[in-house]
Amino acid sequence: MSRGVFSTAIAIPAAIALVAGQQSASSVYTTAQAAAGRSVYQASCASCHLADLAGRNEAPQLAGNNFMNAWRSRTTRDLFEFIQSTMPPTGESLGAEAYLNVTAFILQANGAPAGEQPLTATTAVPIGQLGVRPATTTGGDPLLPPVTGLRPPAGGLGGGRGGAPGAGVLGVTASGTVKNYVPVTDEMLRNQDPGDWLVARRNYLGWSHSPLTQITRENVKELQLVWSWGMNEGQGNEPSPLVHNGILYIVNIMNVVQALDARTGDLIWENHIGPNALIGQAAMRNMAIYQDKVFVATTDARLVALDARTGTKVWDTAIADRAKGYANTAGPIVMKGVVVNGLVGCDRYGNDGCWISGYDAATGKQVWKFNTVRRGSEPGADTWGKLADNLRIGGETWIAGSYDPDLDLTFWGVAQAKPWMRASRGTSNFDNVLYTSSTVALRPKDGTLAWHYQHAPGESLDLDEVFERVLVDIGDQKALFTIGKPGILWKLDRRNGQFLGYKETVFQNVFESIDPKTGAPTYRADILEQTTGQWVDACPSTEGGHNWQAMSYVPSAGTLIIPLSQSCMEMSGRKLEFTNGSGGTGADRRFFEMPATDGNVGKLAAYDVKTMKEVWSREQRSPFLTSVITTASGVGFVGDLDRTFRAFDVRSGETLWQTRLGTTVMGYPVTFTAGGRQYVAVTTGASGGGSPRVVPRTIIPEVRMPAVGNALYVFALPEKAR
Repeated sequence: MSRGVFSTAIAIPAAIALVAGQQSASSVYTTAQAAAGRSVYQASCASCHLADLAGRNEAPQLAGNNFMNAWRSRTTRDLFEFIQSTMPPTGESLGAEAYLNVTAFILQANGAPAGEQPLTATTAVPIGQLGVRPATTTGGDPLLPPVTGLRPPAGGLGGGRGGAPGAGVLGVTASGTVKNYVPVTDEMLRNQDPGDWLVARRNYLGWSHSPLTQITRENVKELQLVWSWGMNEGQGNEPSPLVHNGILYIVNIMNVVQALDARTGDLIWENHIGPNALIGQAAMRNMAIYQDKVFVATTDARLVALDARTGTKVWDTAIADRAKGYANTAGPIVMKGVVVNGLVGCDRYGNDGCWISGYDAATGKQVWKFNTVRRGSEPGADTWGKLADNLRIGGETWIAGSYDPDLDLTFWGVAQAKPWMRASRGTSNFDNVLYTSSTVALRPKDGTLAWHYQHAPGESLDLDEVFERVLVDIGDQKALFTIGKPGILWKLDRRNGQFLGYKETVFQNVFESIDPKTGAPTYRADILEQTTGQWVDACPSTEGGHNWQAMSYVPSAGTLIIPLSQSCMEMSGRKLEFTNGSGGTGADRRFFEMPATDGNVGKLAAYDVKTMKEVWSREQRSPFLTSVITTASGVGFVGDLDRTFRAFDVRSGETLWQTRLGTTVMGYPVTFTAGGRQYVAVTTGASGGGSPRVVPRTIIPEVRMPAVGNALYVFALPEKAR
């Protein structure tokens, strides 16, 4: 059974009969159990399912009509056993008593009365018989006393400094000044110093490629650890550091930003920009740097500018209202003085929509906003059919975009509509629901749309196309490459969005065919005919043939090296209440191995950008959980679930060097120079990572790793080997 979130479910029979000796009265738990369960929920569940049990993204609502629709005919024992076997997603057990108490708290939240008989592991009363009458607002949200005092698990701050994240300390907590700081100009962002890493995926074009050559295929076997830095503990540690002129900037989970000496690992400054809490996925995948500021998106949907020299706050702007569920898991990209950021948490009925927005780098003032979900009289609103505006949700942008300075266009992937399945959200097979599952090309000055291309109209299985856009010139052709969860590598003309080609990189059975001229996919008939409560099989699963772990372009070889995953699933859409506050993902999933893979979930493969043909591939049991980076010396780097960080030959995928780190290698590696020496840095994450982490746990349970160990590791050649 999956150790994932509640929406990741093995089908549970609707058992109605009571276990012999158990009570059939409506009270099956005590007040003390529910009170204790509230405390456990605060500590271990509320960061994903939210303090009011309303849920967010893959963590569904735990109180209200949507919960009851899924659990009414199941028993208290079913609920207890499901929670015990799946929670928390980090995999560690909380103990039987804690799980019983959480079950009691959830029953109380849904209106079941307390009594004198304690809930036990064998209590098996149908939940629908407990006199459940959840108090709701007119929007369908549970009316519960607020869960307050939520504090994330304590974990020492960077470099073993100790401390207690969540203790409420905000602002600069370690003072210092970056000496001889050089402001980052537009020209520097466009043509970087070879030793810097100034943009997510290194350059505007999204290549994840460095021109450095000091570490070669011949000497990479001599790499050694030169320093490491402990990071905040908790889920979602998958950042991309920035490096400028020998200073490394990194964001920790719980919105802590640090500047380190990239040569020694010494801390220069640290700022807790807040909130000091694990919110949702808790990840923050990248930052941006421009002029004298570092720009950081926060997990409560703010955009903050810090002084790059001292870490002091310069401005703080709200992107969206956190009270409506909004958040962020990726940071901005800066183009000609405009800071552009996406948005997540757009999955609740009655929200304000979803958007990409631009801000003045000097002041933080919003200068434009592009709605990714079309409502009212906006162009594209008709593609949502008859669905009311308040029910049009999804369309998140949780990976930073790319930018072509010559065309002056920025390219972003937009995620799927919510709920995941058409049958749950009430759209028809004729509704394309713009601009979900699309590439959008925007003018960064004012946010106007230049063109769009929809990869999967009306996408229905959480197989979205939100990930990196890689910009490559092939002769006179200005190509854009992207790959999403279906594992299809798309090739577009980035000048106008014209379809140029595609390549299936892993086995997929969602689309019966793809038009070779337009790229338009045709879904399987049973996917088009889906109904709620019906299981539909699909390959790949929501782990994705490809996910947030970015590919790399190797210009010398003309290849894209892509980390891929191989797994399949069944998905069943839930019947949801079409009321404000409802919504979410609205589906259950169960996972299984992809056919003809010999159980290998991880795949690393190279594709020719001209022909789209596979050049080489390597498969392994564990999935790759970092992006790929490559260098001009022909060396690539990638990390995996099973704690291995390796260097490989970009020509063949052959492993040249590897090492085992403290826990899962997760995030976005970078390479840079400091003091004339080339370094390679990578982070580890003990938990989090979304579906790429949850799905393998269910199909390769033998791969285990410590539940703590978030850190930054930095490698270099010995001084004599340079």
